[in-house]
Amino acid sequence: MHEMSLAEGVLQLIEDAARDQGFNSVRTVWLEIGQMSSVEPEAMRFCFDAVTRDSIAEGAILEIIDTPGTGWCMACALTVPMQARYDPCPRCGSYQVQATGGTEMRVKELEVD
Repeated sequence: MHEMSLAEGVLQLIEDAARDQGFNSVRTVWLEIGQMSSVEPEAMRFCFDAVTRDSIAEGAILEIIDTPGTGWCMACALTVPMQARYDPCPRCGSYQVQATGGTEMRVKELEVD
């Protein structure tokens, strides 16, 4: 379950931001998770709750924003929606599609005290 190490990374980002910006607690964390990122949102929620115990983010609400997958089809020369990395272009059926979005995970925003 790689979500545990990802949740630990998110907590590290939060703790670094708290040191830099001087806040004492976190109420809400908005986390963008790309549809093709291989991160399972429910596993991420479970792991986030586990790693934030006894931390500045204990009890924080984790809001997950699902980011759709997109890719550049070399045959069509268009940006197309993608469900999975190795899917064909939904327009022409070509497999020459380069993922351009929905592969990332990032902390978008924090609500803090």
